[in-house]
Amino acid sequence: MEEFDLYINAKKPAVGLYVRKGVGLPDLADKNDWLFANVAFEGDLPQNIVQEINKNGHAFRDMD
Repeated sequence: MEEFDLYINAKKPAVGLYVRKGVGLPDLADKNDWLFANVAFEGDLPQNIVQEINKNGHAFRDMD
């Protein structure tokens, strides 16, 4: 089962960013605003989030 790293935006805690485990953050202008929060397993995420990560290398998610 694939694993993903979850980062939370410190300035907007309702925004999460998933990337493949170990890849780190994509090339973001505000990289310092993102804090590592957890590791998520493929089976624990909605299928559309997993598909977006596989397509784009990352996926944003409303954490509320």
